[in-house]
Amino acid sequence: MINTGNPALGVLFHWVGGFCSASFYVPYKRIKLWSWEIFWLTGGIFSWLLAPWLFAALNTNDLLGVLGLAPLDTLFWCWFWGAMWGFGGLTFGLTMRYLGLSLGMAVALGLTTVIGTLGPPIFRGTIGTIAATPSGQLTLAGIVATLIGIVVVARAGSAKQQDLGDLATDGVAEFNLRQGLLIAVFSGVMSGCFAWGLDAGQPIRDLTLRAGTSALNQGLPVLCIVLLGGLTTNLIWCSFLIVRNRSAAEFVGYVRATEGSFVRTPLLMNYLLAALGGTLWYFQFFFYTMGESQMGRYGFSSWTLHMASIILFSTLWGFALKEWRGASGRTRTLVWTGIALLVGSTIVIGAGNMLAAS
Repeated sequence: MINTGNPALGVLFHWVGGFCSASFYVPYKRIKLWSWEIFWLTGGIFSWLLAPWLFAALNTNDLLGVLGLAPLDTLFWCWFWGAMWGFGGLTFGLTMRYLGLSLGMAVALGLTTVIGTLGPPIFRGTIGTIAATPSGQLTLAGIVATLIGIVVVARAGSAKQQDLGDLATDGVAEFNLRQGLLIAVFSGVMSGCFAWGLDAGQPIRDLTLRAGTSALNQGLPVLCIVLLGGLTTNLIWCSFLIVRNRSAAEFVGYVRATEGSFVRTPLLMNYLLAALGGTLWYFQFFFYTMGESQMGRYGFSSWTLHMASIILFSTLWGFALKEWRGASGRTRTLVWTGIALLVGSTIVIGAGNMLAAS
């Protein structure tokens, strides 16, 4: 029997998760005198290790027993797709660094939306069945509207650069359009692998439900394994950068000023900001799994809802951080049109899921 859930509640959970994801980099921007690899790995320990296992242990039954009973191939594929996502995750931070919140997320998440949403149903051969029903057609129309909204927001980012020229870097200290776009494309393609990892974890969901875990929290054990894959990739890369840049001393409060000379860093504040950013990042998927559990037979559309809400809130953060200051009225109209499309697309996708449930 298919769990039809409550799609309206599912959309709300996806919006909360999207807000958390769009907000995670804001604390990182307040970290002082830490290299990128130091704050990315420190925050990642909370994102990919501490928070997933803590919240899964608190909200599911017999976590270790469930994972111990999971088929080895299921655990491997969850970990593998998480590791592939890790390549996208570690370059995602560089995307924000070179393009800013609004433009960077629009480009990277646009590609992630296509791959993460349509990949699993195409792979399973169910996309034709979905497209043959009115509810499926409405859901797919919402996905298309999301992609259009992403393109519009990205075009607005390009228009902003044309409006401001060198001033377009305002609020983005290391703005580099060409390098940022290349990184964003790579990040977007690899980040879509996360949805494949979640999809591969269905046997783990079945096991935790049989152990008495509520349907709302069934995805939390899957996150533990997928994020271990992400931790693997990011840990290897950040460790390489730490050795190459000789930045390990920053972990204990010192940053190299000149050869043999160090200055103190605001250590406690940096750790608190990294912990906040990392935990916010995890919460996007904490609420994502809750939202997915409510979307019924069209749970694959959860990825689109997630991406749309992230881009929506990240664009709003971009305005709050003055990344759009000085842009022309036409450019601002363009970005608000993109936001309206993203909001409308989530409503259409929710309506398609509710039609299926009825």
